[in-house]
Amino acid sequence: MKKVSDQDMAEMVNNCKKATFLIEKRQTGNITLKETLELEFHLKGCEMCNIFMKQSLIINQFVKKLFNPRGIELKLDDQFKEQLQKQVDTKLDQSLNED
Repeated sequence: MKKVSDQDMAEMVNNCKKATFLIEKRQTGNITLKETLELEFHLKGCEMCNIFMKQSLIINQFVKKLFNPRGIELKLDDQFKEQLQKQVDTKLDQSLNED
């Protein structure tokens, strides 16, 4: 069995970090075709990220029910949502580029 080098391990960690980022980003519905293909390719071979994706979906569903038990549709102003999404994207991009 081949020993995994430090470089190989670092690449795997970065790929998983990007995959988890894309999993969360996809839940907002804002992921590009390229990102979708990258994520799907990664998920084909990474059981840990598949587990993360399933857990993340369950957690998000639970939180939605916890904070909105009656299922009332809550809406934010479109301008506020765009501004907030830009802030989140900027912060996430910065954290991905730090590694």
